[in-house]
Amino acid sequence: MIGQLGAKADPDRDEISLDGKPIDPMQDKLYILLNKPVGYTSTRFDRFAKNTVVELVSAIDAYLYPVGRLDVDTSGLMILTNDGDFAHLMTHPSHEIDKVYVAEVVGRVIDEKLARLENGVELDDGMTSPAKARLISYSLDTNTSTVELTIHEGRKRQVRRMLLTVGHRVKKLARVRLGSLDLKGLPEGQYRFLTAKEVSCLRRLAQPKQDS
Repeated sequence: MIGQLGAKADPDRDEISLDGKPIDPMQDKLYILLNKPVGYTSTRFDRFAKNTVVELVSAIDAYLYPVGRLDVDTSGLMILTNDGDFAHLMTHPSHEIDKVYVAEVVGRVIDEKLARLENGVELDDGMTSPAKARLISYSLDTNTSTVELTIHEGRKRQVRRMLLTVGHRVKKLARVRLGSLDLKGLPEGQYRFLTAKEVSCLRRLAQPKQDS
């Protein structure tokens, strides 16, 4: 029982009740994890778009909007919510949340190219921040490499532009992880609700980093 004005409860640990009845502190806020297919635009409405991501969650009776964007030709992990504060927290440039992408590119990606990606490359809108890059595989038959790239920025078509800058055109691109979230067990085109614990974890990851 809380008897002091201004006291706070942790929804991950504390059971919150009103007049003896348990309540859900997130009942008015929805957080959806979506595995976006290629061909869907990351917006609520676009008169030029053939399909939008909100169509994939149309069964949910709430005004949901995407947190950040994925290109129409990029698949993978997206969050949709009706919580504006959460969306701002997750997308603010100063909040360094890892975004992990897997790209299939033309050609063999050598160690030198991976090092360039990790150190940052010059794009038309400035130098990219340090990233993590690793070669997953190379196919001699198709002359394509599969590369994993971890960034925390959110520039337009950034991963595609980074890889093209080091000489590799992207054929296929998917975001497979965002912070602590991944797509395990979630088929393409399907969605699930995030748990209170997952939302709290994302909030913690998005907090501005303190200098040591």
